[in-house]
Amino acid sequence: MVIKVFLASSSGSTAIKKKQQDVVAFLEALKVEYTQLDIACNEENRMWMRQNVPEEKKPSNGIPLPPQIFNEESYCGDYETFFDAKEDNAVYSFLGLPPPHGSKTQAAEEEEEQEEAAE
Repeated sequence: MVIKVFLASSSGSTAIKKKQQDVVAFLEALKVEYTQLDIACNEENRMWMRQNVPEEKKPSNGIPLPPQIFNEESYCGDYETFFDAKEDNAVYSFLGLPPPHGSKTQAAEEEEEQEEAAE
């Protein structure tokens, strides 16, 4: 599974640049493998991103802004949903990835499974 982060390498917006840097830095800190796909220099990337963001997730003008995050072809979310997942310690489930072995998230999931099995 490859996490795809759609970015704009030449965005004039400092807010977008900061959001992109935040996503990339956090994925690197978690050692999550990902691929950066530039929508500023590559029309195919831009068109693919726009076509694959679900209609209900698109802004009122219909054009989703970077960063947009996918797991292969599956849409994960934009910066705001990523940020919410980060705040809730749910980044791995947001990305559709299993938590790494030995992580607090994995330990909590195993504990939940054991409790359910005991019922």
